[in-house]
Amino acid sequence: MSKTTTGTTPTTDEEQDLGAAGSQLSTAPKEEAPNLPSLGVTGWARWFWRQLTSMRVALLLLLLLSLGAIPGSLIPQDGVDALKVEEFRDNHDILAPVYDKLGLFHVYSSVWFSAIYILLFVSLIGCIVPRTWQFVGQLRGRPPRAPRRLDRLPAYTTWRTGAEPEEVREAALKLLKQRRFRADADAAGDAVTAEKGYLREVGNLAFHIALIVMLIAFAWGQLFKYEGNKLILEGDGFSNTLTQYDDFKSGNLFDAAHDLAPFSFTLKDFRGTYEATGPNRGTPRVYEAKVTYNEGAHGAEKSKTIEVNKPLDIDGSKVYLVSHGYAPILTVKDAKGDVVMDKQAVALLPLDANVTSSGAVKVMDGYRNAKGEKEQLGFNAFFLPTYGGKGSAMLSSFPALINPMLALSAYHGDLGVDAGIPQSIYQLDKTNLEEFKGSDGKLFKKQLKVGETMTLPNGAGSVTFNGVQEWAGFQVTQQPGSGWALGGAVVAILGLAGSLFIQRRRVWVRAVRGADGVTVVEMAGLGRSESAKVPEELGALAGALYDRAAPDAPEAPEAPDASDAPEAPDGPENDDTPDSPDTHVVPAEGAEK
Repeated sequence: MSKTTTGTTPTTDEEQDLGAAGSQLSTAPKEEAPNLPSLGVTGWARWFWRQLTSMRVALLLLLLLSLGAIPGSLIPQDGVDALKVEEFRDNHDILAPVYDKLGLFHVYSSVWFSAIYILLFVSLIGCIVPRTWQFVGQLRGRPPRAPRRLDRLPAYTTWRTGAEPEEVREAALKLLKQRRFRADADAAGDAVTAEKGYLREVGNLAFHIALIVMLIAFAWGQLFKYEGNKLILEGDGFSNTLTQYDDFKSGNLFDAAHDLAPFSFTLKDFRGTYEATGPNRGTPRVYEAKVTYNEGAHGAEKSKTIEVNKPLDIDGSKVYLVSHGYAPILTVKDAKGDVVMDKQAVALLPLDANVTSSGAVKVMDGYRNAKGEKEQLGFNAFFLPTYGGKGSAMLSSFPALINPMLALSAYHGDLGVDAGIPQSIYQLDKTNLEEFKGSDGKLFKKQLKVGETMTLPNGAGSVTFNGVQEWAGFQVTQQPGSGWALGGAVVAILGLAGSLFIQRRRVWVRAVRGADGVTVVEMAGLGRSESAKVPEELGALAGALYDRAAPDAPEAPEAPDASDAPEAPDGPENDDTPDSPDTHVVPAEGAEK
């Protein structure tokens, strides 16, 4: 830490002495102004390294990292939702190319974000390593010697005592050690020097080391993480293989062929109950999925109830319950009455909190029309678990199955599933489809209750609504390093609290025999920053030492009449001796703040 004096440069031995007393209260590296005319390649490299590893640059990089994360929260990301990214590109012809060049669709893997991340990492390491070694050196060394003029320190007190100087110093050394000071006899032999508050610098170093641990943990987690989603009907199962997922994304270093944990589970039952009345009507009260699972290829079957924020933890992977919906059970027959879809549940996606759902029903194989030609059928489906009846809006009024209704609109032709182009199972590609026409010449559609049948025009077949099956959506994740990140965050908070609330301070006690043979005791304190705590603590120490080993000196003999005595020379020696130690604060010229 730099030395603060009343002038620009210490000009006297006294000022240098006070500056030495306050030195190394911090492990901040000393900054030296570069000698610009003589800087060469090595000099500039050294100057750049000092700037990079300074705390202000680390804070600046941390701010830039926070600012850089903002676009990742506001702009759709390829690794999170590729469909939204494509939608953004379709709707923003001017912005999308700019965002592509700036890497704003993949912020966290972009070159500029990685550069900030790596520079911050290097800056913290380059700052912490030398400060740690410097702090270790301070712990192994002795506290600095006492200044010659203790009365120039911010907190100071003095008194006279009849005790021997050696007794006072011995008592002071014992007292300071009892108060958890690191104390030692001064090299000059006339004082005791002590220091306290090392946990402040320990907290400071712990905070920055914890930041490094968190950076490593976050980077490790991003590189080796995976996350996949799967919609499972009641009674169906899932095996943790890549082909089983509805969608899957992973870190750059994750190998799905080798790193997926081997396990499987089956959804036995989903149960959801909801508030029936009041302002919270429709709010879930119970939301749980009962599953059986196996760890490994030959693991024993176990049971588990997965609830919101209470996942199933298997071999480092966590299975979360994230969604719920309904799947109408349909039977589809062709023109001859042959069954081409036999009581198959078709999952629909919820649109609102009351589980109004929509999706598509696709009959891809086995269907023949009235002419005997092979065709494919498609239906846009709209499902309401609680239908309000005719004349009400086409929205569910409650999330539970109270009055289910299924609305279908029918198409025939080519679904496009054989073209080799991926498409959503919840949407119809109507490019090569034709509408079934009703008697009014419009798109043929019908609302069905459970057990009802929709007969297609011109004897093209029928669709029967047999019932409803529930499904649950699960998210399987693996985030390595999360425990380290949590531990780093806790240590960072504790370290920051220590660096803010613990003060590094020093105390000196000098006891010497005066010219009149009476021991003069001086005590002084110095903290890293101006605080009322140092004078208060010094006063408490002085009082304890005064009571323990250094009471006032005995009354001096009565002095001769002042009129007969020669006139005393001017000087500070005429001051009266205080009856007890009196701690006061004086300007500390040359003392480090």
